[in-house]
Amino acid sequence: MLLIRFLIIAICVLYIVRSLARIFLPMLFQSMVNKAQQQQNTHQYKEQRPNQTESKIKVDFVPPSSKNTIPDNEGDFIDYEEVKK
Repeated sequence: MLLIRFLIIAICVLYIVRSLARIFLPMLFQSMVNKAQQQQNTHQYKEQRPNQTESKIKVDFVPPSSKNTIPDNEGDFIDYEEVKK
């Protein structure tokens, strides 16, 4: 008799916990998702705003080009030493 009573109470408790979880877990996850979206939107808003210092950069002097440059038709060459083992 004691075993049957324990099983009935355990099944009822599990059923109640499962029902409450179905109600409250979606609300909990929705609030977490909303917080994450707000943080992401705040981060994106900060990235989109231009900085005042970046918009005021002015270049007054451009150095003259060097006469010792390699012509474009020769390509880029890198000097290296072959290492023998």
